[in-house]
Amino acid sequence: MDALKNQMKRVILCKRKDEGEAIFLNCTLMHKNTPVVDLVIDADSGIIDEAGHVHHEAHLPLGTITVSGVDEGKLSRHLLSKWWNGRTIPASRDSLERVLLELATPFASALAVKCYGLSLSDQYWIRPDGTDLEWSKVNFFQNEFSTDMGELLFGKEFPDRSRINAVSPDNTSDGWLEKKWIILDGKRLLMKGGSGPYQQEPLNELVACAVMKRLEITHIPYTLTFENGQPYSLCETFVTPETELISSHHVAKTKKWAQEDSLHTHLLRCAGELGIPNVPPAIEKMLVLDYIIANTDRHHLNFGFLRHAETLEWLGFAPIYDSGTSLWHNTQFVGRAPRSKSFEGTHEEQITLVRDFSWFDYRALHDLGGECAEIFAKSELIDEKRRDALVRAIEARVKEIEQMRNRSLAKPSLAQRLAAAEEGKIKVQDATQEKQSPRKDKDER
Repeated sequence: MDALKNQMKRVILCKRKDEGEAIFLNCTLMHKNTPVVDLVIDADSGIIDEAGHVHHEAHLPLGTITVSGVDEGKLSRHLLSKWWNGRTIPASRDSLERVLLELATPFASALAVKCYGLSLSDQYWIRPDGTDLEWSKVNFFQNEFSTDMGELLFGKEFPDRSRINAVSPDNTSDGWLEKKWIILDGKRLLMKGGSGPYQQEPLNELVACAVMKRLEITHIPYTLTFENGQPYSLCETFVTPETELISSHHVAKTKKWAQEDSLHTHLLRCAGELGIPNVPPAIEKMLVLDYIIANTDRHHLNFGFLRHAETLEWLGFAPIYDSGTSLWHNTQFVGRAPRSKSFEGTHEEQITLVRDFSWFDYRALHDLGGECAEIFAKSELIDEKRRDALVRAIEARVKEIEQMRNRSLAKPSLAQRLAAAEEGKIKVQDATQEKQSPRKDKDER
């Protein structure tokens, strides 16, 4: 990786335009081994200055094609830039400002350039013109990477900044919580911290896993570790060298949003047209989980779909991950009605999108409270009073889901309602009518 660091330095310095002191990088956005589109990137800011020839349109990042208007069907530099900027460390990360000062780098997007835009979530990267770099030699799945950036983000000081190797997947990790990628026994693991006085998010990941394991919901396993007395969650990347994660946010950008459609309906339409299998039941299980754990941060970058990076075949809904911002993690008022983010503003509204509760096995959760208590007891930052309150709140929400299940099973099915309509007992319109959630305004998307 030192060789890659030095090569990038040479590449940037030799790609200078006669525009003052601006330094530009001519490169090609690659999708594993497939050239996608030629780019010119401002090396100082990391911003895409030009998008040129498109080599393979099918491999363009999802959500970068204009879906309406005179440019419908064409690559949008604006959307491509938004996608690229979304690969950078967000401004909300507490340590970012300090790291940028330490590296004398004004923009987080410039850090992505230093690691060729490589990530442990997908197979996109940039290949500078004039180099013979190959995906097999630079990707983070099969090659070692520097841990300098991760240590820097965790507060380590480097006396000599010139020795910092920034070829790291930490440059392209999103989210506001403290995190870093490490390699342990050959596995790529994400180490992620908590926030506030309780530092509860890492423990919440374990609680979510306990719920999903019992209910047989496909998910990413998390473990717990401590560093300097602080809890951190650990999970292995579920993306392989052959696959990639595509967020719900980007899937929803593949089709024009019809005015009459709710966000939920729109996403299902987009997923259906792309041919992603088994989406509705997977989303319903996620909504049930999020109700139980009072998840307040399941936005559309926090769940998504798996795709084969070379054939572009859709593999299905991704295993559920990143459930830590939940369970009243940042408030002393445990049990207060939480907000939701996925499709509706409250979980009470959102859970009405679930049509099938038949899979929900209340018996599988009968002793969940005891397991949750053991998890919270691992941290000295959560006292007995708070631990008991959390367990009671979880158990109460599990009971609420069971009550919803019982009510839904007591209702006649659509087939039964249609049969009744044929017999003239009810109107056909009443038999087929389903509730449609109101469409969110543009500023709520």
